[in-house]
Amino acid sequence: MSEDKIILGIDPGTTVMGYGLIHIKKSEVSMINFGIIQLKKINNHPDKLKRILERLNGLILEFKPDEMAIEAPFFGKNVQSMLKLGRAQGVAIAASLNHNIPYEEYSPRRIKQSITGSGRASKEQVAAMLQSILKFEEMPKYLDATDGLAVALCHHYSNGKGENNKNESSSWQSFVQSNPDRLKS
Repeated sequence: MSEDKIILGIDPGTTVMGYGLIHIKKSEVSMINFGIIQLKKINNHPDKLKRILERLNGLILEFKPDEMAIEAPFFGKNVQSMLKLGRAQGVAIAASLNHNIPYEEYSPRRIKQSITGSGRASKEQVAAMLQSILKFEEMPKYLDATDGLAVALCHHYSNGKGENNKNESSSWQSFVQSNPDRLKS
């Protein structure tokens, strides 16, 4: 199967949001770009959400990704922080859907596992492994940028099957629909 697609990976945040873009061509993976959306200096939460939407719309228009992958919510102790993070994730998902780009979610543990082999890897370990795989020279100041790349690469390694599709991919009905040629009359 010959693939040629661009995947946008998002590490959501309300202070710093990381993103990474990779290009898949046949079996080759290459990095297109990665960086952050800096939100620290914006005091008002609605203004942060607006900035996220504007920057993601700009990235989508510039790089024209075919798919988007985003880190799924995790459970924390601070409910207010979780609500704000959820809104940031929602805005990122809405930007994707607004441009008719399918998206998938991946848990933090699954992302780390797919990149390093350990679901408990540190941000530094994930970044170092990505540097080895994708051959970029300089480590970014904010590792949220490499986290965005990690989400995109996890999506590729997972064949686009994230948290939204995990039950569907293992069902018999899904197998039959995906493999009609293997049915006997």
